[in-house]
Amino acid sequence: MSASRSITTRKGDRGTTFLLSGEEVQKDSARTMAYGDLDELVSILGIARCHVGNEEIRREILELQRDLFSAGAELATSPEKVPHLKQRIEEADLAKFDAQREKWEQRVKMPDGFIIPGGVDSLGAAHLDHARTVARRVERRVVRLVRENLVENDVLLRWFNRFSDYLWLIARIEEGESLSLRELRNRKDGV
Repeated sequence: MSASRSITTRKGDRGTTFLLSGEEVQKDSARTMAYGDLDELVSILGIARCHVGNEEIRREILELQRDLFSAGAELATSPEKVPHLKQRIEEADLAKFDAQREKWEQRVKMPDGFIIPGGVDSLGAAHLDHARTVARRVERRVVRLVRENLVENDVLLRWFNRFSDYLWLIARIEEGESLSLRELRNRKDGV
């Protein structure tokens, strides 16, 4: 009978962890804080995906989650070992992101004021707005990594800069569709 593996390795009991590229760092280092926040973002997007009603947005959220794994791998790798990564966020990814953002912008009427998350009772949109705020935090962490020369990929910084805008847009689409469905139900029910 083979011994089962445990999720608990005890290697981090001293307050350190290992980067994907093998270097040992403090668990509260700038790099681990960045990819820890990125992990939170991936999880929140998972919750949003479970609650979003628009199938196209659900597929796009899943794609964003996958892209975040590529971005996270780069954040967890020292610059000299980044070329060994199988996938990275590159100019083509940024161009694809911009094209998708432009597509969604055609469907969103820009508001005159601030949007209050959860304002139209769309749980999916509210989770996307939560993800948007965490994406901004990840962006701030990446700015620090770039400034400290721990990340050399300026495309990654630009990609994260657009990430929260993209989430804002798809949240508005989800809100609009939730509102439209609710209005249709209310009309059907004579409300």
